[in-house]
Amino acid sequence: MLMFLVLGDVLGSGIYALTGQIAADVGGMIWAPFLIAFALAFLTGSSYAELVGKFPRAAGAALYADQAFRRPPLTFMVGFTVLAAGVTSTATAARAIGGKYLTEFVTAPAVSVAVVFILLTAVLNARGIEESARVNLVLTVIELAGLLLIVGIGAYALVTGTGEPRRAFELRTDEPAPLALLAGTTLAFYALLGFENSVNLVEEARRPRRDLPRALFGGMSIAGLIYLFVAFTCATLVDPDVLAGSSAPLLEVVKASDVPVPPKLFAAVALVAVANTALINMVMASRLVYGMAAQGAIPAVFARVLPGRRTPPVAIALVTALALALACTGQLAGLADTTVLLLLLVFLIVNVSALVLRREPAPPGAYRAPTWAPALGALSCATLATPLVHREGTVYLRALGLLTIAAVLLAAQKAVSSRTTRGQRGGRTTAV
Repeated sequence: MLMFLVLGDVLGSGIYALTGQIAADVGGMIWAPFLIAFALAFLTGSSYAELVGKFPRAAGAALYADQAFRRPPLTFMVGFTVLAAGVTSTATAARAIGGKYLTEFVTAPAVSVAVVFILLTAVLNARGIEESARVNLVLTVIELAGLLLIVGIGAYALVTGTGEPRRAFELRTDEPAPLALLAGTTLAFYALLGFENSVNLVEEARRPRRDLPRALFGGMSIAGLIYLFVAFTCATLVDPDVLAGSSAPLLEVVKASDVPVPPKLFAAVALVAVANTALINMVMASRLVYGMAAQGAIPAVFARVLPGRRTPPVAIALVTALALALACTGQLAGLADTTVLLLLLVFLIVNVSALVLRREPAPPGAYRAPTWAPALGALSCATLATPLVHREGTVYLRALGLLTIAAVLLAAQKAVSSRTTRGQRGGRTTAV
């Protein structure tokens, strides 16, 4: 069950929407950035697996940073960066909704579709976690079925001799090959995100120190294999230039295959997969805002809940407003890259925390990663976060803007706390 939940968290809109963007970077070798991204994600996953064994509490990166460095402002910034990545991922999914998958049914401006979609997601989020979880389970099964269909199409093409497998080994780029692969890897990394959320399941597990690392590595491995098969199938059946110009690359595969799958049916499956990513991230982000407010890290107004529903309307309003602003001002690839950049910063802290916390004795039965894994994980995250990968300047500006909001909230909470402390001191002085 844990492994299925991890798998559902990793599978999402990235593979459905960004495969074409990766083809634009590397040509037919779409599988190579996915393979590199999987290897790098596995390094960071090993740090999460080790840390969750030492600190089996559902707080993730913020908890590990707090245990390693004991700096409350850093802990807050890590937590907010995770939140910002979730909101940016929601905006990415919202822009993907308005692409070619939707045009199989109706044509509408992408921004308008994104706005309506985010508002609908906010309504579902406000109705309650139980409703959201039920919807998520159904959507996860559907999106997995869509990817397995593409894998089946690829297997059929290999057996029947259709398609051009050699195209999957052609690297088409005007840039040096390493830089092209790095650029593609940053987008492929987006498709593998979600494994970091699995540590929030630790308090639901009966034997977390044994079972969660197995579920984490198992879910990541299955998702990685599916993505490699899907990427290979895309290059085999569709010319990379066609993929690069499409916002619905997997739909191009369905249309190019000999398998009689109605394009509208697959487009509907793809829309479900994209919607599922947004729903997961909106629920996570709003609950994270609520949790920080409940702990006193940001103003208490964000911890207010609706009577009966017990959902945090102010927190939901904040993440919805941020998602709307991002969806209205960013494009698909840029928003996805912003999500990756934010989480690379978080993963860098997590890997360093794993090394710092080696001084803490590991409980019996807890997983311990080889020292080189978090070290290489930290180095790879730092490298992918630099402009070496030809990341657009607007991506850095967007990330900086989100982190500035975090700094403002932190300053506001400090100001409120200072006034409260002065008031309490003043009250005691008057009483004396």
